Amino acid sequence: MKSLRAPLQLLTCEAARPLASAVAAQLGLGLSKSSDQWFASGEGKHVIAENVRGSDVYVFGAPIAPGDERSVYDRFIMTLHAVEAATQSDAEWVTAVLPYYPGARQDKRKGRTREAISAGLFARMLQEAGARRVVTVDIHNEAIAGMFDPTRCRLENVELCHRFARHLRWRGLAGGTVAAPDVGGLERARHFAAELSADLVAISKERDYSQANTVQRATLIGEVEGRDVLLVDDIIDTAGSVVAAVSALRERGALNITVACSHALMSPPAWERLGALHARSVAEGWRFRVVGSTSVVHPNPPDWFGAFDIAPLLAEVINSINGRGSVTGAQEADEALSGGGDPHSGCA
Repeated sequence: MKSLRAPLQLLTCEAARPLASAVAAQLGLGLSKSSDQWFASGEGKHVIAENVRGSDVYVFGAPIAPGDERSVYDRFIMTLHAVEAATQSDAEWVTAVLPYYPGARQDKRKGRTREAISAGLFARMLQEAGARRVVTVDIHNEAIAGMFDPTRCRLENVELCHRFARHLRWRGLAGGTVAAPDVGGLERARHFAAELSADLVAISKERDYSQANTVQRATLIGEVEGRDVLLVDDIIDTAGSVVAAVSALRERGALNITVACSHALMSPPAWERLGALHARSVAEGWRFRVVGSTSVVHPNPPDWFGAFDIAPLLAEVINSINGRGSVTGAQEADEALSGGGDPHSGCA
């Protein structure tokens, strides 16, 4: 019989409610009553409406929330309010659940000396608010774990590869070749290729760092002619990299192309760019699809976009932490808590 750290309770900020509700359902729990409150001045607070004293509390936040009028920083600060509210309410353990870690690409200065390292700043803010652990998904740079003081707060990075790859195979979108959109993403693509027993190619991209989200040129390293390709990335932001990568793959003879990403941020003009790629694929007679995890929930996406539901995996991770079990074992297991043995349960 497992030894629980403390009674389990889930709280959520409003922006994260869709995912938090799905995780709670997987665990057979309800969300504890709490709410975001905003004032006319733009200030806010998070109020917990029931007892959490002595509990193992998981606070869900969503820095990226399409359709929400508030900014990334508003939503992150509200997550801090919720974490501190749980801490001040004498919860035994407080864990922040941020599937998309904000500022993860701001993890170093990249040759410029007068700028902040925001990934570290956000780490310090989370631990100052009272988080003992932060659960995130496929973080951009695992070295961010070292930005937390391990005596106060630890980062738990949950990897999607095992289940995500199986989901793509089940949907017939895996293809026989996996491509990395850049050299930095090669290790991630290598893991997918191993899971799918597929070949591996890479794309070398040259960025213009004087302009935000700008890719100047993409060069393919490897052979894709006559093959279906799975292009694997961690983040789609404005989709400039995706467009350049897909164009490079098609120029070298790739057939159908699926783009799989952990975090589909879809900042403007991503939908327009990807929609144009889909229209091109229809006109030219090849298949183009994008699949993103529910770390970011998009209401009413187009039919060429699919969602990979991470709620079953997050539920297992939380259950393992609460029961002092293995997080690695949870993310590598093939069965969801309430998935009845179907690894694709809950996947759109």
